[in-house]
Amino acid sequence: MKQETAIFAGGCFWCMVKPFDEQPGIISVISGYCGGHVENPTYEQVCTETTGHAESVKITFDADIISYKQLVEIYWQVADPTDAMGQFQDRGDSYRPIIFYANDEQKQIAETSKKELAESNIFDGPIVTKIQLATPFYEAEDYHQGFYKKNPERFELEESGGRADFMKKHRK
Repeated sequence: MKQETAIFAGGCFWCMVKPFDEQPGIISVISGYCGGHVENPTYEQVCTETTGHAESVKITFDADIISYKQLVEIYWQVADPTDAMGQFQDRGDSYRPIIFYANDEQKQIAETSKKELAESNIFDGPIVTKIQLATPFYEAEDYHQGFYKKNPERFELEESGGRADFMKKHRK
């Protein structure tokens, strides 16, 4: 097994877990915070939009089964890359779309994929998702973990705010 990690921000982390969790080769998908300057932030702090953090998911995967490139491709299918001000009904800095890279290889894969996506003209607007070096990832509170399993009705409500329709249109 070749264990690696990927970190993506794409709006509400509750809705970012399931699309990755369902894939073969995924070891874990953890909701948390990344990209900010406050150590060990709480959900309440991140919601104030003063920490610099974005709601994110940290995916641990077996690279012998699923590649980082495949994860990036899934990311483009579940997070709107044309909306820098949030995702779907979730607005604000803590919901901005970011691909965090851990090394030069991940950076290259993400940048190439972003360029290919822009050239495909699948989306009407420019691709504004940031690609940036990962800062420390802080795991969110327990009640945020596996939210789609723990609270299926609330999860469905969150997805109905635009993400479900987006995924129907863009998921392969």
